[in-house]
Amino acid sequence: MIFFLFTSQVALAQKFEFKSKQNDLSIVYAPDDPKLNSISANLLANDIHAVFGYRPKVYDNLNSAKGKVIIIGTANSILIKGLTTELSSLDGKWESYKLEILSNPVKGINQAMVITGSDVRGTAYGVFSVSEKIGVSPWYWWADVTPVRKKKLLIDVPSFTSAEPTVKYRGIFINDEDWGLQPWAAKTFEPETGDIGPKTYQKVFELLLRLKANLIWPAMHPSTKAFYTYPGNIAMARDFQIIVGSSHAEPMLRNNVGEWDEKNMGHFNYLSNRQKVYEYWESRIKQSRSNNVIYTMGMRGIHDGAMEGVESPERAVPVLENIIKDQRTLLSRHVNPDAAQVPQVLTIYKEVLDNYEAGLKVPEDITLVWPDDNYGYIQRLSNEDEQKRKGGSGVYYHASYWGRPHDYLWLSSTHPGLIREEMTKAYLLGARNLWVINIGDIKPAEYDLQLFTDMAYDITPFIKANDVRVHQQKWLGQIFGPELAPQLNELMWKYYQLAFERRPEFMGWSQTEPTTPTKQSGYNHTAFGDQGQQRVDAYLSLEAQASKLSKHVPSNRKDAWYELIEYPLTGASLINQKFLYADKANLYARQGRKITGYFENLSRGAYERILKLTEKYNDTLANGKWRHMMSMNPRNLPAYDLPKFRPIARQPGLWGALPEGATEVKDKSMLPRFDQNNNQKYFIDLFLLQSSSAKISITPSADWIIPDHKKVELYGKGQFSQQRLWVSVDFSKVPKHSTEGSIEISDGAVRYLIYLPLNYGQDISQSSKRLIFANDHHVSLPAAAYARISAGKNGTWSLLNDLGSTGSSLQALPLEPFLPKAAKDGDHFNSAAFIEYEFQTFQDTSAVVSVFTLPTHPINKALGMRYGLSIDNGPIQIMNFETVGRSEEWKENVLSNSAIRQSPRIWMKAGKHTLKIIKIDPGVILDRIFVDLGSPGLYGVPSQRH
Repeated sequence: MIFFLFTSQVALAQKFEFKSKQNDLSIVYAPDDPKLNSISANLLANDIHAVFGYRPKVYDNLNSAKGKVIIIGTANSILIKGLTTELSSLDGKWESYKLEILSNPVKGINQAMVITGSDVRGTAYGVFSVSEKIGVSPWYWWADVTPVRKKKLLIDVPSFTSAEPTVKYRGIFINDEDWGLQPWAAKTFEPETGDIGPKTYQKVFELLLRLKANLIWPAMHPSTKAFYTYPGNIAMARDFQIIVGSSHAEPMLRNNVGEWDEKNMGHFNYLSNRQKVYEYWESRIKQSRSNNVIYTMGMRGIHDGAMEGVESPERAVPVLENIIKDQRTLLSRHVNPDAAQVPQVLTIYKEVLDNYEAGLKVPEDITLVWPDDNYGYIQRLSNEDEQKRKGGSGVYYHASYWGRPHDYLWLSSTHPGLIREEMTKAYLLGARNLWVINIGDIKPAEYDLQLFTDMAYDITPFIKANDVRVHQQKWLGQIFGPELAPQLNELMWKYYQLAFERRPEFMGWSQTEPTTPTKQSGYNHTAFGDQGQQRVDAYLSLEAQASKLSKHVPSNRKDAWYELIEYPLTGASLINQKFLYADKANLYARQGRKITGYFENLSRGAYERILKLTEKYNDTLANGKWRHMMSMNPRNLPAYDLPKFRPIARQPGLWGALPEGATEVKDKSMLPRFDQNNNQKYFIDLFLLQSSSAKISITPSADWIIPDHKKVELYGKGQFSQQRLWVSVDFSKVPKHSTEGSIEISDGAVRYLIYLPLNYGQDISQSSKRLIFANDHHVSLPAAAYARISAGKNGTWSLLNDLGSTGSSLQALPLEPFLPKAAKDGDHFNSAAFIEYEFQTFQDTSAVVSVFTLPTHPINKALGMRYGLSIDNGPIQIMNFETVGRSEEWKENVLSNSAIRQSPRIWMKAGKHTLKIIKIDPGVILDRIFVDLGSPGLYGVPSQRH
């Protein structure tokens, strides 16, 4: 789904009518163009049949047609040249098309819709734009978006020429296919091949063209035979005019995992086995030289590892330069005497980046492909000199990943706002020659793929931060109807927001490479209103909303609903429930609570529901079409298993009372502090410790203390063995100078006294709307809650209202022109852009300020990830959250989408405070600030009123 900006002569629209009437329409394609014309024409005929119930006849000459015709061809075809039409707008264009209506163009034809491409892919894009106009989604097959039947449709067709695509080469990498696409193809869709073969690639290539993409890096895991193993794969790519490349680990179109036979060929080592490697590459170049391909240059290990035979970047650089020289000699010999005319890329992935930074010289015509760090953050982009290179640059991006610190192969959870931010940054810094997204098995990453390819085709509608929300709503509206689109958009945005805080696959707090067991999550179940339950409740709310909306989904879109909405949303909810209920079960087991088994059963039930949810996807969805496609435990990592549960500890007493923030039952204890500025509610858990019952009375010391229950009865060992009591304070009734109240909780024999400390704070009506008040022992400052923002000589801070843990963030701009590194002694800070926050505290206490940024990387090696921090106009502390390689800090950063820098502990007096963040390096994205005044630990963002 592309929302077009047309750049040429736009005339008044003419009408073109489709009807559900036999012989009302025919399609004619230019036979002297490549075969894709015929393929496109027949696919359009199929689309018309799906919508209107009849299939137009398809001809390769106008003499056979009469009445109303759709004419398809390139500008150079005999068919199009025979028409009276102006085509200069297509001259010299790449993958553009012109769409126009002609009246009586030739004898016997009264009206023709003419789709003319500057080249054959441009023609195909024009054809599929018509398919979308009549209501056929690019996802009609891959996501079962069954077209809605119509009796007739009148569409407006203005005469226009599409712009050239923003990015020249746009495509996907099918990867980590072992648990999805490969078993599905081998066992369900293409058993005659027993693999991902030409029948599967035919569907993949059709999807790519409908998405206006043009490039494939084929599947390459050991489970899949090499693309060139099956001649039909190569023929299918040629027929669909799809450009074939290969991944960062597969130079010269060679799948080393499946094609390098170490037993017979020796080590994959260019230093010790150059001739064999050279012949291996030469053989593939000879085989592929007449195909539409892009060659990956350089050399790595057999499978996503470092090149053999070198121990350091310094040793690797001269070896790689010789390798690239030899590879280009092969291209000159077998493809084009001028190797610079052959499309080539060097993907600067993992250790190759170290080699490049160590001084690797790459020929100017080779495209530099910058990768993300596997978790959505691009590692670097071209500097001023690199932007001048003839070959330009591109991006290799991940929406699915296998590897450290943890895979995310099950559900699609990369935030659309992050994709938009990173890819527009890449575009602005010149990465416009090639974009490839690692899309795993294609399913269930349908929307991320749609967004990525739409941005690559036309970046213009995505430059502003909120544009991606508009895009998602239009996409959902096209599939499920405009009436549901606004609610669905909000629903799925919250799904991505929750996953941005912690991806579903990361909820076990385990890692891989090496694999570690799952453990208690970082969510605090005893403070901050019970973070664990808040997260469960957020997911349960999404499930309930989705269930309500599903009743309005038409029957022909039910399968699409399950694939695009219900399965990912419910799956994410259930894996969160599995771990967070297990957290509670294990926490309560230590405390001896009888309700422990109830939460253990909830965790087990969530696990069982995931199994059933996935079973439906594989066995009954779309009549078994997707059998073997969906695995809920790829690689069998511990995160997908049922958690372990501890036995219940024996504790003395019949029942207990535990206030929020406390971890041990005591006769006297205290709730967190209440104040009139934050209007808090805190909880007290009442729970049985024995298999018995208890009738409990709750007695406040004053009428301004408001518990939500006055009497509670506990019994059994299930959910009724515990009651959460919520307590609030009505400050309009609190006597002046009161500092404390209490609640007595008793069954007549056992008595607990819970104190309520008070703080009046100050009258909100007299305060700045931008002043934020301390909440008990912390202050939470979302990036967008600033009191003042000021541009400076070095740029500004710009609001991103589609990205961040609180829904928005601030980005240091501009990304260019490139500025010299700021002096570390604080020079120029007086004229730098800054943001100021104001907050009020109510006690003298020590404090630590934690600044959370998104874990982005420096734009280039000359820059860092720095900003200045000043508290109450004190000295400016320069913070730099740049990480190197796959360090332990980087691992924690990408698991939480946060990079954290802390101030030294300072003494903070009660009163108003100012915190200033000063721009230094471009690309820094400020997410939030947390001022710790002695609070318990937490994960993510505390719930707080602002």
